[in-house]
Amino acid sequence: MSSLDITRRYFLGQCTGVSLGAMALSSLLGRALGATATGSDALGLSGLPHFAPKAKRVIFLTQSGGPSQIELFDEKPGLMKWAGVELPDSVRQGQRLTTMTSKQKQLIKPAATKFARHGRSGATISEWLPHLSRIADDVCFIKSMHTDEINHAPAMTKFLTGHQIPGRPSIGAWVSYGLGSTNRNLPDYLVLISKMQRPSDQPLYDHYWGSGFLPSRYQGVKLRNARDPVLYLRDPDGLPREVRRGMLDALGEMNQLRLDQTGDPEIATRIRQYEMAYRMQTSVPELTDLRDEPDDVFNLYGPDSRRAGSYAANCILARRLVERGVRFIQLFHPDWDHHSRLTSWCTARCRDTDQPSAALVTDLKRRGLLDDTLVIWGGEFGRGVAGQGQWDSPEAGRDHHPRCFTMWLAGGGVKPGLTYGATDDFSYNVAENPVHVRDLHATILHLLGVDHERLTHRFQGLDFRLSGVEKATVVNGILA
Repeated sequence: MSSLDITRRYFLGQCTGVSLGAMALSSLLGRALGATATGSDALGLSGLPHFAPKAKRVIFLTQSGGPSQIELFDEKPGLMKWAGVELPDSVRQGQRLTTMTSKQKQLIKPAATKFARHGRSGATISEWLPHLSRIADDVCFIKSMHTDEINHAPAMTKFLTGHQIPGRPSIGAWVSYGLGSTNRNLPDYLVLISKMQRPSDQPLYDHYWGSGFLPSRYQGVKLRNARDPVLYLRDPDGLPREVRRGMLDALGEMNQLRLDQTGDPEIATRIRQYEMAYRMQTSVPELTDLRDEPDDVFNLYGPDSRRAGSYAANCILARRLVERGVRFIQLFHPDWDHHSRLTSWCTARCRDTDQPSAALVTDLKRRGLLDDTLVIWGGEFGRGVAGQGQWDSPEAGRDHHPRCFTMWLAGGGVKPGLTYGATDDFSYNVAENPVHVRDLHATILHLLGVDHERLTHRFQGLDFRLSGVEKATVVNGILA
């Protein structure tokens, strides 16, 4: 039976899972779906990159929940005279609100923090971000981001996959699929999730780093904050390594026979993921053991950096992954969803992330890695100018707002010390140089040497791409 003979019913009937392959220990797929080896293990599509890349790798510092641009980046001193006044219809323009605030008056709440200008660039940054303020000239701020979705799951799904409905490949999976891996001993797409000091009620779904309709080897591999960073990686007690090697060789031969019969690319994934898992038994413990980091590194990343699973510790791991040639690294830090207690909730998340994020940029720069590493910081949307609840109460917060928000980028071919785009006087609408989420995707791929319109995958008769079918534009204004 050839690969063309496989029907959907046959596939669903015969495939009972891909074991370690299903976890996408994503490194080594050889013959599936047009992938062409550019080395013994670095398997990208033929013809990629399309042009010389400025970035070789990406660290995506994903802030889940919607950080408030009004408190952190987008200074609007004129809001003081509007305090407690209802948002004018000419500004709101009939924009949708969530059910959490649609029944209340939209009374304007000025920023709960103070701003200052920093660096030669004069970037406006909140007093809640003192460490980021010190590296203002290394960072490019985009203040004119916008998206279409107003609730977390669809907005984050779109932010990371280009579409609000689950089932599309994440940006990390697209990068892995197109460019392949430069590392034999680790997956080329790794995900680290902060271990919060209090329970978080905000879910982080696996499809945020999933491979969608791409082969499962391109899916992000989650490093857990536990004794076993990757499940099922350790050999059972009493099993000698040479016995494990023999088992894998025999299993590989059996899987190869089945692959020759069916042409199923997931079997090719399974073969290679077992081999990757075997190598990861050595590489992962070495990676996650931070005892060889000197004290000055922990001091740079802050007091939380010695706590395993913290955002700060994960930032150190991100730098170590860069040093080991991992292509796409994604950190998730939840709990930015401040519908209430804005001044305590948002400041707590700033304390979690400000020093480690700035330290990561500084650390990469001093090691000569920032020039070809693209660092991205941001969440799925921003917050609205109206207060949620009683606007002037310490318990007040802000609701979701997709029409404008701020992100920052550093390294990897981006202009440092630049503020790009602007919003209106209420931080409610984009006033200058709008950047949609799909424009961000196109720009990230461009920096990696990929034309977003030419990185496609045929599925169910359509040629899909990360940036979708609507017009997406590379943001040339931020390119160095």
